[in-house]
Amino acid sequence: MSTGHTGSRSAVVHIENGDAPGPFLIVCEHASNHIPPAYGTLGLDGAARKAHIAWDPGALGVARRLAQNLDAPLVHAGVSRLVYDLNRPPSSAGAMTRQSESYVIPGNQTLTPEARQKRTSEICLPFHDALHAEIARRMAIGTPPVLVTIHSFTPVWFGKPRAVEFGIIHDADPTLAKAVLAEAKARTGLDCRLNEPYSAADEVTHTLRLHATPYGLKSVMLEVRNDLIADPVAETAMADGLTPVLSAALRACTQEVAA
Repeated sequence: MSTGHTGSRSAVVHIENGDAPGPFLIVCEHASNHIPPAYGTLGLDGAARKAHIAWDPGALGVARRLAQNLDAPLVHAGVSRLVYDLNRPPSSAGAMTRQSESYVIPGNQTLTPEARQKRTSEICLPFHDALHAEIARRMAIGTPPVLVTIHSFTPVWFGKPRAVEFGIIHDADPTLAKAVLAEAKARTGLDCRLNEPYSAADEVTHTLRLHATPYGLKSVMLEVRNDLIADPVAETAMADGLTPVLSAALRACTQEVAA
């Protein structure tokens, strides 16, 4: 079942499998390339609005399948990262970036403080309020969730090919990330690397830092190279391969704590 928040929030945040009892909570901040009509096209042509700068291609398909396989809730965004990047703090220039890779974003060049505040109020706050509510509800009943955020990255960045296929990124606590890395190396044929192609130093762990780190929740950010999830069949295959990786990694962390 898919549920979205009513009113203006419905285009910003969507919650699926909200009552799923599994230990994981899946998040996909860059699920959509939708630009609400109020923002026009941000001055971009159709090709740019479909490019990786506008969203994480394939990430939502992987996230949905993982949520299904793991019996987990999924919280995902309905607005392009170019309007507001939900994995960046409001103070960051990257929250409403003026340039992404080689693409200049005309609609973000001369934002006033009032315009930045408006986007933050209309997009950032509803999304993170909804995610926090899901976390708080589970914590209140004694089942604190394991937070997993799903992203994809382009195989070529500024003309340079990337060999890494699966990146595992952590915020302050590396425990789950290291366990996922070990299980992925053992169970998949992917080129798996810790804190590549990004790390917390690149401001990419905002969601983990905001929602997991303060509560001591187990958490990890997963980055899949988007040429490996270029269609629904590939998305499903990737998620099915990562499902036992996540389950085994969580078991390993739990056993380590128990020991």
